[in-house]
Amino acid sequence: MDRPAPPLSVVVPAYNEAGAIRAGRLGAVIAWRDAHRPDAEIVVVDDGSPDDTAAAAREALAGDAGRVLTIPHGGKAAAVAAGFRAARGDVVLFTDMDLATPIADADGLLRALAGGADVAIGSRGLYRAGAPPGRLVLSTGQVLLRVLLLGMPLRDTQCGFKAFRRDVALDLLDRLRVYSPDRAAPDGPSVTSGFDVELLFVARRRGYRVDEVPVRWHYADSSRVSLRRDARRGVLDLLRIARARLRRDYGPRV
Repeated sequence: MDRPAPPLSVVVPAYNEAGAIRAGRLGAVIAWRDAHRPDAEIVVVDDGSPDDTAAAAREALAGDAGRVLTIPHGGKAAAVAAGFRAARGDVVLFTDMDLATPIADADGLLRALAGGADVAIGSRGLYRAGAPPGRLVLSTGQVLLRVLLLGMPLRDTQCGFKAFRRDVALDLLDRLRVYSPDRAAPDGPSVTSGFDVELLFVARRRGYRVDEVPVRWHYADSSRVSLRRDARRGVLDLLRIARARLRRDYGPRV
């Protein structure tokens, strides 16, 4: 007999994260789930990692802790989308494997959804403790561009810590244009900032309630992060979304 659907699915995208998993990052998510939401499921999405991310995740999730889904490499956006589609919970929350925002802060996002929000996003505000000056300048510039090009006043679209009603998440995925499923896959690790922006832009355009929830955050240096590359990608993605908006590819505002 099929098990009843869990009320919450925690999606964790992963690319070359075997070391982080064995260092206990996924274990922290499991411990939080066991202590606070034992009826939730964990879905790790291995984004075609060349290392043994999938094996490490299965080892950590041994028993009844969750599932591991492996997809062809397509970048973080593809991994999150695959996790949303595979999730069985009424609510879907995704978090980065580095846990730059502690998983315990999920309680705030879930409270926002319980209070009527359709989407709850972790917000670090404009000041990012520990981040290098270049990152702070980039973050401020992105906020201004989002307001000018897309009319989005959200302070922080990029925090890798968000929760959605699952039906809303699936509706949004079907309406993406820049990050549509047929988008070409990146080569190697990919910080796809435009995916978060487009997802939230479409959510607001569709009339869904998006709540920003303050969260804790610590800066984690990573070889995957390049200030120049990420700034260029972020601006190009914003321009692509703005162009799709002008072409009315997103349909009428609800």
